[in-house]
Amino acid sequence: MDGMIRILIADDNVFITGGMAIVLNSYDDIEVVGTVANGQEALNYCLETPIDVVLMDVRMPIMDGVAATQKIVQQTQTKVLILTTFDDDDYISEALENGAKGYLLKNNDPDVIAQTIRSVALNQHVLQETIFEKFRLQLKTNQNEALSPTIDLSPFTTREVEIMASIAKGLSNKEIGKVLFISDGTVANYISTILSKTGLAHRTQIAIYFLTGKIGE
Repeated sequence: MDGMIRILIADDNVFITGGMAIVLNSYDDIEVVGTVANGQEALNYCLETPIDVVLMDVRMPIMDGVAATQKIVQQTQTKVLILTTFDDDDYISEALENGAKGYLLKNNDPDVIAQTIRSVALNQHVLQETIFEKFRLQLKTNQNEALSPTIDLSPFTTREVEIMASIAKGLSNKEIGKVLFISDGTVANYISTILSKTGLAHRTQIAIYFLTGKIGE
């Protein structure tokens, strides 16, 4: 992405929005163009003003961040990065299904937050490792150690099923390659094919789909 990344911060804590704005504005390629106190204000702002990325808190009055994420993704070109202190399982799942490009906790170093913003602005999906692990374990609750898919596997080859199961276990492309004795590039090609067959956008959605049978927006 060329030029300045235009940011909106949605958080009902004025100390958070003020401090975050000061920190992020110190980066040469990031500009905080506004702050709002709830999801409805975030939606209204994005409908009226071109915004590249919204840093969205979860718990806010009037409209929470999860609901606002869905509306912003559906009605604008703005990308949403959940930035919150809450790592509740339900929030993680619903925010991702509603189209959030990333989920990050506020206790991260400012450089990590800034780099995540850059990745999301480039249409990449970023999920903090601890968040993904928590989400994955929540999906596996009441399942056997061996993952049991809840989807019709007939459209997929045996290798594609192995790839999906490995993603659902939280393995990286490199780790999947080592387990299946194939190259990282071959793993990436299989993932591209799976995304094409399912209409999904990224590997986190593959994990959700494989374990729950649900396809998020």
